[in-house]
Amino acid sequence: MARARVKFEQSPFLITFPAASSFKETYGGGHDLVLLEGIHMRRPDTSQDTVCLFMHPTATLHTLPMPREFARRGLAVLCCGSRYPHNDATLIMEKVVLDLGQIVRYAREQLGYKQVILAGWSGGASLFVYYQSQAERATVTATPGGEAVDLSGLPRADGLMQLAAHVSRASIMTESIDPAIRDEHDPANRDPAFDLYAKASSPRPPYAAEFVSRYRAAQLARNRKITAWVRETLADLTKRGGPDLERCFVTYGTMADPRWLDATLEPNERAPGRCYLGDPATVNNGPVGLARFSTLRSWLSQWSIDDSHANTDRQGPQVTIPALVVANAADDACPPSHTDRIYNSLGGDKERYLIRGANHYYLGQREQLAEATQICIDWMLRRKLLDALPEA
Repeated sequence: MARARVKFEQSPFLITFPAASSFKETYGGGHDLVLLEGIHMRRPDTSQDTVCLFMHPTATLHTLPMPREFARRGLAVLCCGSRYPHNDATLIMEKVVLDLGQIVRYAREQLGYKQVILAGWSGGASLFVYYQSQAERATVTATPGGEAVDLSGLPRADGLMQLAAHVSRASIMTESIDPAIRDEHDPANRDPAFDLYAKASSPRPPYAAEFVSRYRAAQLARNRKITAWVRETLADLTKRGGPDLERCFVTYGTMADPRWLDATLEPNERAPGRCYLGDPATVNNGPVGLARFSTLRSWLSQWSIDDSHANTDRQGPQVTIPALVVANAADDACPPSHTDRIYNSLGGDKERYLIRGANHYYLGQREQLAEATQICIDWMLRRKLLDALPEA
């Protein structure tokens, strides 16, 4: 007879705090009041002094397999959202760092946890590195858009996990931006030399090293071209004065990484012709693509390759708490080079593991999910970040 799966409790929570802003960034609610929603998950038959905190800049993550498996195994879990729930169009990474600080305080002061482990999955990974670097030594005093921000006094976490992770939102988007687009207002105006999705004239995989080099340079140039326009527009708004403080805009073509079509580039176990959002050709200009909708200030904070502070290459050396890096061998979102960069950048004691066959989400992969979860548990036990768990 199949054994019944252990159940865990899920308790919603709400954190509110004041934060002054020159204009409203999120829809509805009080102008200067921040609301953070989350889910506290734990088994009623276990008591832990340690909590694993999952957070993504734009999502709560409580429906994903890994945090739920953590809770089923007896770990206490917090899945938390930022002030920008399910919409990153206006997101400022520095403000998300402040939100995370509120959640860490809540975990310790309101819920009574003694140790907080930052479980950085996917886009939450670079957020957590940014947070911990500033908690250990605050160096950032302003957003890339020029707004003063105080990141001093953030409570430090006790351990860091980087799970199916990328280096930064700006890096992963720049490596996916479509350099074939010549006119930011017309995605159909394309350079055939870089058009991966043209049916007749596009380059065909496997791509030559020389082509990939030129392609990457053109991607970088497009990111910097958009950033230059953003800064020029912001300067113009400031010069004119008045109530007109921001601009919204669309960035087309942000799922054109040649790795998704050519599995020989940074080879792993992923299937060519697919990415974590589906068919990359469809996603490229679709409504859910990276950086599709943005404001000027949000672009600089999230997506500008030269300006965003939320970058593990830059912030990682300042992180000295114990760290675990877990990569998924069939990941179709975060490439192997990002795992290397994350691991090499972190400044403290660290371990690294690879889960064979695992996709980005562990969807339909009970065996790989169980392996990844056990690796995390064993690491926390070895580092004395966790008490013994009950039987699963």
